[in-house]
Amino acid sequence: MDSEERKTNRSEQKSRKILKSLIRKQPCDLLLVIGTGVSAAVAPEIPALCSWRSCIEAVIEAAEQLEVLHPGDVAEFRKKVIKDRDLLVVAHDLIRKMSPRTGDSKPNFFQDCLMEVFDNLEQHIQNPVVLQSILRLMERGTMVLTTNYDNLLEIFGQQHGKPMESLDLKDKDKVLQWARGHIKYGVLHIHGLYTDPCGMVLDPSGYKDVTQDPEVMEVLQNLYLTKSFLFVGCGETLRDQIFQALFLYTVKNKVDLEHYMLVLKENEDHFFKLQADMLLHGIKVVSYGDCFESFPEYVQDLTAQICKQRSPDADRVDSTTVLGTSCVDCAKRKLGENDMDLSKRVKQSDNVDTSAGDLNIVKKFETQVQGNCTGPPEGEAENWALTIPEFQ
Repeated sequence: MDSEERKTNRSEQKSRKILKSLIRKQPCDLLLVIGTGVSAAVAPEIPALCSWRSCIEAVIEAAEQLEVLHPGDVAEFRKKVIKDRDLLVVAHDLIRKMSPRTGDSKPNFFQDCLMEVFDNLEQHIQNPVVLQSILRLMERGTMVLTTNYDNLLEIFGQQHGKPMESLDLKDKDKVLQWARGHIKYGVLHIHGLYTDPCGMVLDPSGYKDVTQDPEVMEVLQNLYLTKSFLFVGCGETLRDQIFQALFLYTVKNKVDLEHYMLVLKENEDHFFKLQADMLLHGIKVVSYGDCFESFPEYVQDLTAQICKQRSPDADRVDSTTVLGTSCVDCAKRKLGENDMDLSKRVKQSDNVDTSAGDLNIVKKFETQVQGNCTGPPEGEAENWALTIPEFQ
């Protein structure tokens, strides 16, 4: 092996190094924030999935082909996409141009353009590695939020038998359920979903009702304080007005938090400056490599390392109790929900002749706890056993 090959190998090994503080996180302690980078890696043949700019350009192209926008307006919007920095404003103006003059966003031609742009998404999934990794984390309790308009993750999850659910900010009850961890396979689209343009949020007025609801704001901001957000495939998410309003504006002492952001390291000076800047927001910037092709493998490796971590409290719990090796924190929450005191029940079992009815109750509770914590996903019992330290 020549020196050039050794240098390349060392570079590849270095790009795969992962922060110990990240891989030691329990899946149920994480909240994934998915950006356009995920969609771009999964379905590279659809330009509209690559970035905000590409999405708007694709919509303008579709509007021209469908003849739902005047040629003069098409030319004007193309200039705006190139010149304007605030693409949210451009997208908002584009939607309004193709909507009734009453100001009502329904019905409109914008939906037709989106349908054209995102037609048959399921047929364009080429590299499912990242989606597989995300689903694996969701199975173990990780929450997912996205700024994307597409539902690639939900489509992929449904193909694999998961009860995926797309949520947006319009449905307060669903948002509260999701934020409290009651919708395991829910994906919150804070910008809305392309299948429902009326729920798309493109400017401050679009999320006014949400930000003025103290109950919603409290439960969402509590997530930023209690979970470790992992930004995956995100570029300018922290500059996004909607994300800022939901999670950043009123959150104090951000420097004390511990969030993570995976980024492409194209330029060293820019990368290290970004690292320093993001630490002020409590975010640790991590490079997944020097090229975008490294992204799927890095996410896959990261997921594998996180999922094989055992709960730090597991060794202090007797494996003969109903907790077993499941997530203790999740179990405690489950106990609270059912108004049960596990320690009392275990002690009672030492002094009282346990009837068949009592055993059934304990078994039922054990099943509930394991089903809501870190137990094996359906059909993956064999693979799950291999991730537990005793089996390695």
